Amino acid sequence: MTEFIDWLEKVSKKDSRVRAVLRRSLAFDPGSYPPAFPYVEPFVKDEDNSWRRRMFYLVAGLWASHWREGRTGKPISIARACARHQSSGNSTSTERRFISLLDADSDQLPHRLRQIVTLLKEQPVDFGKVLEGLLYWNSGLKSTQINWAREYYRDLESRTGTEPFANQENSQ
Repeated sequence: MTEFIDWLEKVSKKDSRVRAVLRRSLAFDPGSYPPAFPYVEPFVKDEDNSWRRRMFYLVAGLWASHWREGRTGKPISIARACARHQSSGNSTSTERRFISLLDADSDQLPHRLRQIVTLLKEQPVDFGKVLEGLLYWNSGLKSTQINWAREYYRDLESRTGTEPFANQENSQ
């Protein structure tokens, strides 16, 4: 999945309009904005799976909306980025939004992801990993949602240094 993001980076360095087109594509259902086709179709051209195709378009738009000139830092997972944002004190709603994202169904997912990515504008998000997780979003096991939740709460705990239930006494 990283190859896709690397390719978008390369293409957008040659032509900054790429990012504008992909950002604009977020106003439409993923995969339904024709000007975005030249930038995503090379990666999904033989793809029959409509979910997979939609997720490539969604992540391309999210990547473009999040892109910043000169961003530094190693890209991190969206869960870790949310935990960092929460622990930095920038927002009291980060956890609520993150939980809403984890609970999103297929129709809600693009909107909730756009909200989270906007919230994380200062964090270096790894969109290759976002795409990888989204491809399994509809799994009956909810493995992506579980993995993201675990990563979020583990990272949040390590940043705040508090353990859950640490202040509660044993009532038995």
